[in-house]
Amino acid sequence: MSCDVLVIPEDPTYNGAILKPLVSRILEDCGRPRANVAVLANPKVAGFEHAVAMLPRVIERYAHLNLLLLLVDADGKDRAASFQNLEVEAAERNSRLICCAAKEEVEAWLLAGHLSKLDRPWADVRMDVSVKENVFQPFLEKYGDRRRPGGGRDLLIKEALMNYQGLLQRCPELQQLRDRIYQTLY
Repeated sequence: MSCDVLVIPEDPTYNGAILKPLVSRILEDCGRPRANVAVLANPKVAGFEHAVAMLPRVIERYAHLNLLLLLVDADGKDRAASFQNLEVEAAERNSRLICCAAKEEVEAWLLAGHLSKLDRPWADVRMDVSVKENVFQPFLEKYGDRRRPGGGRDLLIKEALMNYQGLLQRCPELQQLRDRIYQTLY
């Protein structure tokens, strides 16, 4: 069964390199191994506030798709009320939207698959509001590939996804996202 999904990230270039393979794997787990996953590139979104401001236009333009996923950084904030409002507004426009915030940043989802390469305990990584700057950037410099688009994020997430169940266990928000996607599609 075909399934068309649009991922709306805060940054389509860098976060998109992580999110597209991750969402494809989640959809495979939900029984949709041939899902068509695209990352929103037009209009190009830059940051959470911009993504939220652009969302009505995006919903109008892509309402024909099976599912829209707003996947952003938590940045130390509780976005639950905002997400609930966005999802209700999308439903009122006959569109299925699921919002999820990474604790604390999307890059943590990639790091969750590389525990043995981290220089600190996973609990410390999860609590770091600036995990991108403090943990991910040094990690990317050491293990990434500057010659590749996204600095090698595509290869690093592919490696992380080899322990998909571990990612879901270490990042409960990913498990909740997976469960919500399954419930929405079935």
